[in-house]
Amino acid sequence: MPTDYISFRDTNYFSELICDYLDQNEALAPFYNRFPKLDNFESQIEEKASQFSLESRQVLVQSLHAQYKEISISDATKLHIDSLGESNTFTVTTGHQLNLFTGPLYFFYKIISTINLCEQLKTTYPSYNFVPMYWMATEDHDFEEINYFNFRGQKVQWDRDASGAVGALNLDGLDQVYQAFAKQLNTTTNASELKELFQKAYVEHGNLTGAMRYLVNELFAAYGLVIVDGNDAHLKRLFVSYMEEELVAQTSYDEVSQSNTELNALDGNYKIQVNPRKINLFYITEGIRERIVEIDGLYQVLNTDITWNENDIKRELSEHPERFSPNVIMRPLFQEVILPNLCYIGGGGELAYWLQLKSNFESQNVVFPMLLLRNSVLLITDKQKEKLDKLGVSVRDLFLKQSELSSKVTKQISDISIDFTPQKEHLKQQFKDLYELANQTDKSFLGAVAAQERKQIKGLEHLEKRLLKAQKRKLKDHLERVTEIQDMLFPNQSLQERQMNFSEFYLEYGSSIIERLVKELEPLKGTFSIITL
Repeated sequence: MPTDYISFRDTNYFSELICDYLDQNEALAPFYNRFPKLDNFESQIEEKASQFSLESRQVLVQSLHAQYKEISISDATKLHIDSLGESNTFTVTTGHQLNLFTGPLYFFYKIISTINLCEQLKTTYPSYNFVPMYWMATEDHDFEEINYFNFRGQKVQWDRDASGAVGALNLDGLDQVYQAFAKQLNTTTNASELKELFQKAYVEHGNLTGAMRYLVNELFAAYGLVIVDGNDAHLKRLFVSYMEEELVAQTSYDEVSQSNTELNALDGNYKIQVNPRKINLFYITEGIRERIVEIDGLYQVLNTDITWNENDIKRELSEHPERFSPNVIMRPLFQEVILPNLCYIGGGGELAYWLQLKSNFESQNVVFPMLLLRNSVLLITDKQKEKLDKLGVSVRDLFLKQSELSSKVTKQISDISIDFTPQKEHLKQQFKDLYELANQTDKSFLGAVAAQERKQIKGLEHLEKRLLKAQKRKLKDHLERVTEIQDMLFPNQSLQERQMNFSEFYLEYGSSIIERLVKELEPLKGTFSIITL
């Protein structure tokens, strides 16, 4: 079956800010560099090439080879890593937390969008190389956000005490999670592959970083994906001068605060995703990832006894850059300093906070990347599509809220008209004549006529609602079949990609599900995809 498309705005699941960005609303132009169109990449390449040094490339290549030394590397990935040392190679990057077994489906859409954009760029600009990068958020500390995935409507969860950067966590207890998950799988070849993938990633590695690198490499190495861990002393050394400025001048606080004010002034419906702190760095050592604050010239690590004066913290930064960790405000800057990156691909929430950051990049003289909303997908089976066709419901209808869906379907299939629009229009025409009559005789009657019009229109609306409710009762069985399919495709009344894990589809389709997504997803198309399997 062909892939269908719906605009992001029409899904009703994306913010006004992101929809306006996709529409290239002129008011948002100051908050991004170039819109992600194929023709715009040439200028982005030229700008990034003028800034990114060969020395930085050499550090990046050496660091990546060191990070990959414990796992088998594909020829495609090795070629990509080596090519990063050349001045004509650039990256397209996405990033994500270390969610257990990849977490929600959109993890795949992020990475495949990145892979496919690189392929498209290579076709358009053959004299350059383009490397798809996945940035592992190993320094994140929100364990509760990553310690589970959903399988058949239930959480598969890793329970343990956790502190510090999640990438450093040992994998105690995941053997038990594996056993519990494996019991829910059947004995097919696809199920065996899933079990082996989970076991080798989470039972046979020492920490969460190693597990995630192995897992993502197994899934995407054939496409040349390069996985980068920013929690690397050599890479952080490239970022030392920016971190020192953050500690001393606290530039990002002023710049991002001003951008937030300007965004708020554009539209009250734009939600500010992140607010900067005076210092947007953490201090990390074993089991610790805590904010750095400055009070009266003394730098402190919150919830610890660690303190420095200005000279001492500069020395600590110079000697141990790996102990300093950027937060959500500084991490994008770190990424763009250490990668020859052209474009960042992320979800709506991510792009919303990237739009807050451009002025800070400019103040630091770092090229701001192009921002591309990742592909979004609804996967639907042939059987589900056939059921919808028999019920007289389109897939697009399922994006409605359930109450709106029920009302629409009821009006469509009811053998009587439940839409009182003609009666209301007729009534309004009658009152138009009454307004004219009152105007010609006694204008004091205009208020009484208006009140009577509102009363009668309200009465018709009340009758319409009662009739709709009665018809819903009459068509209960039909509506239940419709909402049952919607609940399957939109779990918890949310997008499928935000709730379901890839394992449910892998059980049915194996690795061909990844191949199908790589074939279908067009990162620059700018629409939501509906793929019938």
